[in-house]
Amino acid sequence: MTNSLPYSLAGKRVWICGHKGMVGSAIVRRLEKESDVDILTTDHSEVDLVNQGAVETWLSQNKPDAIFLAAAKVGGIHANNTYPADFIYLNTMIAANVIHAAYKNKVEKLLFLGSSCIYPKMAPQPIREDALMTGPLEPTNQWYAIAKISGIMMAQAYRSQYGCDFISAMPTNLYGPNDNYHLENSHVIPAIIQKVHKAKVNNDPTIEIWGTGKVYREFMHADDCADGLVFLMKNYSQPEHINLGAGREVTILGLTKTIMKIIGYEGKIVHDLSRPDGPPKKMMDNSQLSALGWAPNYKLESGLRHAYQWFLENEINLRAS
Repeated sequence: MTNSLPYSLAGKRVWICGHKGMVGSAIVRRLEKESDVDILTTDHSEVDLVNQGAVETWLSQNKPDAIFLAAAKVGGIHANNTYPADFIYLNTMIAANVIHAAYKNKVEKLLFLGSSCIYPKMAPQPIREDALMTGPLEPTNQWYAIAKISGIMMAQAYRSQYGCDFISAMPTNLYGPNDNYHLENSHVIPAIIQKVHKAKVNNDPTIEIWGTGKVYREFMHADDCADGLVFLMKNYSQPEHINLGAGREVTILGLTKTIMKIIGYEGKIVHDLSRPDGPPKKMMDNSQLSALGWAPNYKLESGLRHAYQWFLENEINLRAS
């Protein structure tokens, strides 16, 4: 049955599913600050999350008390458009396998990590949780969105039928350490950081950004996201998913200029208008989480400086990968 609140992590075995990713690694860093938490991690060689039998075997042998389900195949607009089958199949299977095995092995609590792309393309702003499935999705990432919606519904279904304390959180656009810096398949912040850095090193007179740059986006540092997720694990137990937002938005053009300032690049911006903008505006309504008493720590510029410093420290490894 569902647990009473607050849910204590002290003395618990906690599996961070997807610990090598940006969010998963941030959750590990955050949980290392907790007292008496046994952090469990696995890589693909230990358990293939797309293989139902492998997932069930690992869970039955290791018996975690709580799970942060942060594993996913992720990418930006280009990646979603290019690999739709991968995005819907892999993400649906990961959610289904882990959630079902968690139920079978009597896991006390599970937090499923969704994505703001689950909401309709033209959802009223800021986007409230009840906007889910009220209109058409953004076509460029609908495959990923459908898989994430399926995960939310699974968590709700296992709670309804079996009393499992499974919850879902929807973070806004994230950035930070261990982000994907592939120029074609990455999200916007790592793509712009890498472009601007390269332009500065090469003394290029211009950098190119996709689309008009006029669309608005909200961004949250991964460490803030991890802190919010741990807060929700302890303090939230409802069937409805809950937004995890930063409460601030910026245009892509404004974002680019801020990154240029941080890196010290003074060239000009040119626009590739053959590339899609995506939704014109996307900001999460963070009022439910704020009412519970949580707020993010990073301002955008300080978070971007932290992200750029990580990029500089890991640039050699990123080039080799």
